[in-house]
Amino acid sequence: MPARGTLFIVSAPSGAGKTSLVRALVDGAPDIAVSVSHTTRPRRPGEQDGANYHFVEPARFEAMIAEGAFLEHARVFGNRYGTARETVARELTAGRDVILEIDWQGGRQVRRLMPAAVSIFILPPSHAELERRLRSRGTDEEETIRHRMNAAVAEMSHYHEYDFLVINDDFPRAIADLQAIVRSCRLRLAAQQARLADQLALLVAPRPAV
Repeated sequence: MPARGTLFIVSAPSGAGKTSLVRALVDGAPDIAVSVSHTTRPRRPGEQDGANYHFVEPARFEAMIAEGAFLEHARVFGNRYGTARETVARELTAGRDVILEIDWQGGRQVRRLMPAAVSIFILPPSHAELERRLRSRGTDEEETIRHRMNAAVAEMSHYHEYDFLVINDDFPRAIADLQAIVRSCRLRLAAQQARLADQLALLVAPRPAV
């Protein structure tokens, strides 16, 4: 039986560094892909449709919900985000690991539907550092920053629902932690049995009599 990919759920509050960490992880790991979410939020300068997000109108998003097209979907800061069910299934069946960058609401939905998924929560080292990172973007007004901080505290309270916890206080170390999680999952017995079926069959076959 061909090896089936592992679904990784990665969640974090805004400003914790999740996107940068996931990008670095994917750049250094073969056979792992990030699922591109659908969203109703406006496209920001430099973003590409189909690369950063699939940008759709609210009416189309609602139609996809009605069609059952999403594995999970949620409303975040007034915009809708969703993960296409078919895309994830296709990648996993092909033996590729898939990362979902989603919030705790979406993570809870996916774990309910796919209990074998591996979930990772990323936290900043402190409130002060999280606020510093949000302010360093230079794109949000004071009211928006306060709103994001309050939302971040609420989201961080769900960290205990996840399988793994990574503190992003040192970027290289956080990357190493994520790599260790992926590597350990790929070495689990079921995954190795599927991936190395022929080799294992030879190793345990009785030796011919001399």
